[in-house]
Amino acid sequence: MKAYVIEQTGGPEVLQLRDIPSPAPTADEVLIRVRAFGLNRAETYLRAGKMGAISAPRVPGIEAVGEVIQDPSGQLRTGQRVVTAMGGMQFTRNGSYAEQVTVLRNNVIALDDTSLSWEQLATLPEAYLTVWGALDKSLGIQKGQTLLVRGGTSSVGLAAITYAKSRGLKVIATTRSPENSQRLYQAGADVVVVDNGNIAPRIREIAPDGVDAALEIVGAPTLRDTLKTLRPFGAVSVIGLLGGAPILEQFHLMQDLPAGVRLNFFPSGLFGTPALSLQDTPLPWLAKELAAKRIPSIHTRTFAFDEVREAHRLMESDRALGKLVVVL
Repeated sequence: MKAYVIEQTGGPEVLQLRDIPSPAPTADEVLIRVRAFGLNRAETYLRAGKMGAISAPRVPGIEAVGEVIQDPSGQLRTGQRVVTAMGGMQFTRNGSYAEQVTVLRNNVIALDDTSLSWEQLATLPEAYLTVWGALDKSLGIQKGQTLLVRGGTSSVGLAAITYAKSRGLKVIATTRSPENSQRLYQAGADVVVVDNGNIAPRIREIAPDGVDAALEIVGAPTLRDTLKTLRPFGAVSVIGLLGGAPILEQFHLMQDLPAGVRLNFFPSGLFGTPALSLQDTPLPWLAKELAAKRIPSIHTRTFAFDEVREAHRLMESDRALGKLVVVL
């Protein structure tokens, strides 16, 4: 089968399309024919060496949609439409930049009743699972609350806006570029704030008592400011590192962490583990909502399989403003 392989760190040019052996599933795995996959920053970080040296050939990719080729357990039938994310893809096993991929069965979700195209299905797994985990599991959002999405023009930021609005929340979203404001309003944002690095005073004008919850997608550079936007006993979940390394220098627990405010980091690596089963994931419901156009699509552009390098260049330019998808 054909797959993209990374043998050394570098720019998009190190993504090499190769013929590699087709994987065989073990008893707790499923073999999937990949029909499409979304692109994520994690794949550019791996390629660029931000996740360590490449000591052996690696197939990148942390999510995919496609059809079951083989499930040794018989739980999933051949040809069944499924989505998958994480479960060690690109880290401890081959990733999804390939014609076929083996994944842990616990990280596979069946989508039998959807009428969505492959490219639209491919916008869902990683972005919406991350949003679901952070908003529902970490922050415990409730209808009527106010949510701040800091870094709204990223694909996961747009997913957070659409999902929170579908759950009945008021959403304040940020962007560094005023010209991107309309994209956030299209996703469902109630208020858009241009981010100059110090938005807490503006957020307090909008929500004088503070917001109920915040998703921090920029990361360490803006976290202290984001914390200042929370009401007492509000919470912030860090889900992105767009601003660089996840390191806070001289973080002062009493001065930087407001009274009663909760702070956590949500890693998508929890998906499919005993701590976070995917059995109650909202992806089947979201697929139906997207197909019925009750939520807007975060899809922005589709690439062919031989255009992955070009897709990486666009993703790293910060001009995508939505989810990039590769269709095989």
